[in-house]
Amino acid sequence: MIKTILVPAAGNETSAACCAAALAVARTFAAHIDALHVRIDPVEVAVAMSADGAGGTLLDGIIDGLTRDADQGEAKARSRFDEFCMREELPLVSTSEGASAKPSAQWHVETGQEARWMTTYGMTADLVVASRGIAGDNAVARSNLEALLLETGRPLLIPGAAPPRLGERVAVAWKPTPQAARAVGYAMPFLARAKEVAVLTVEEEEGRRDGAERLVRYLAWHGVKAVAERIAPGAHGPAETLLAAASARAELLVMGGYGHTRLREWVFGGFTQRVLADAPLPVLLAH
Repeated sequence: MIKTILVPAAGNETSAACCAAALAVARTFAAHIDALHVRIDPVEVAVAMSADGAGGTLLDGIIDGLTRDADQGEAKARSRFDEFCMREELPLVSTSEGASAKPSAQWHVETGQEARWMTTYGMTADLVVASRGIAGDNAVARSNLEALLLETGRPLLIPGAAPPRLGERVAVAWKPTPQAARAVGYAMPFLARAKEVAVLTVEEEEGRRDGAERLVRYLAWHGVKAVAERIAPGAHGPAETLLAAASARAELLVMGGYGHTRLREWVFGGFTQRVLADAPLPVLLAH
């Protein structure tokens, strides 16, 4: 069951997309949305700059300017959050006491590094909504996404072009790995509500057994009716083949996050990176 959802609240269009996706989930499960705004730490930035030889007077001016920017950024983000809650009729609550069968929300502010605070909050959330941050080579957003995936132990929902239509059609990108198995486990609330579930396997090696039928059988024991489909990789590669098949069959893609090594900068392998960069539909991701 999904009862708490963490979203970033930076006050920009990316955060707005995350909030819209979180709201779609919250309305389905009567869940609570925790919106987290992370301010930069002016002193931390100034100390880093002092290593480059900046003088005391200059640093004081930099700290003052960064503080003003942080204040303005927080005010803008809070204003957009309040408008969002008012428009969507989301009550602001701070505890679960008296929780109703309707979604709710809460505003949080921390100071420091966004990846660290999002990870800290994410550990105690049922679901974390995060920007994909790979298209356009957005290094900061990608680093945040990697930290959330590796360090929270929680599933991530990466918004697509539109909020997910829950309860309709779900595609599972299956391969016999722990990451894919964990993704399926985290996705059970979504799978249980879906009208159609397709287990998609891209045939990367001829004759290799992928266990798709066993997954279909497992889902059946949980009351989820699914069908398995093997897809031959097209000319553009397995990632594009999978995306084309999933986009034609589903409004939500469930998959594991794969990498070639354990090093942070390489945690996303080519397959995962391509899917996140180009997926037109929301992706539920687990590592």
